[in-house]
Amino acid sequence: GGSNFNPKGKSDREVMRCCQSLMTELHRHIGEDTDVPAGDIGVGTREVSYLFGMYKRLENRFTGTLTGKGLSFGGSHVRTEATGYGCVYFTEQMLNHVGESLKGQTVAISGAGNVALYAAEKALAKEARVVTLSDSSGFIHDPDGLTDDKLNWIKDLKEKRRGRLSEYAKKHRNVTYHKGETPWTAGVECNIALPCATQNEIDGAAAKKLVKAGVRAVAEGANMPSNADAVEVFIENRVLFAPAKAANAGGVAVSGLEQSQNSLRISWDREEVDRRLQEIMRRIHDQCVRYGGGDNAHVNYHRGANLAGFKKVADAMLAYGVV
Repeated sequence: GGSNFNPKGKSDREVMRCCQSLMTELHRHIGEDTDVPAGDIGVGTREVSYLFGMYKRLENRFTGTLTGKGLSFGGSHVRTEATGYGCVYFTEQMLNHVGESLKGQTVAISGAGNVALYAAEKALAKEARVVTLSDSSGFIHDPDGLTDDKLNWIKDLKEKRRGRLSEYAKKHRNVTYHKGETPWTAGVECNIALPCATQNEIDGAAAKKLVKAGVRAVAEGANMPSNADAVEVFIENRVLFAPAKAANAGGVAVSGLEQSQNSLRISWDREEVDRRLQEIMRRIHDQCVRYGGGDNAHVNYHRGANLAGFKKVADAMLAYGVV
């Protein structure tokens, strides 16, 4: 669900009134055992908090009906970072499977929202060199690589000041800003590509540029950022390609962990949630390997994720008697 509302330039109170109005109708259709919404593009902790506050007012009870809530009222540690962290954990599993690691790899990332920023954070923690981020206006290329200080500056820019990445290029030396382009259309040299912006941001032509630029692995942090032509290019060139249904699962995984904590009326610390997230991403990777080629062959993660997901649904349907 959604609403025809552009939050850009709106005050907090205007955003709050929109969320409250939406929930006035939406609350009839959701519930902890029915349907559980979470945030997405343009919907972060602020919006989920407004939505949950109105839900609680209307229903007069506390449940885990929405995920991504604030920590003080039922939210979970690592929920904000979960999709970005999970994408990097999956990438690490793919590389480990072929005897490599993230250390020293050059990583290109698109986007500048939670997924991209926290994928960059975790990649830096794994000693990779992150050279790009993007927003709707263009992308920055920092060949020296981001640092923790640089990334914190960008977080403040995007999360608090709601500015544009072009400001980063003006502030930092040896950084170029490419207006109207993405790291993929520009063919930035990289070993690892993490598309974390929007759907269909990589087409066949951009995928060929990535292959030419030396990409070794692609893990989708957004929802289906590679179109069908791009996926075909990656598979034909034996690029380790992790589709969104696998690599992007960290967010919904920690949403599930948030629901579990709400149901149990407990709160796990950050280390516990992060440990569980890493284990979930490892299990997803193992399922992709199992159905996508096995331990002794090049793994087709696209095929493996599709088959693993299909089998899970098919097994349930057969068990339910739906044929």
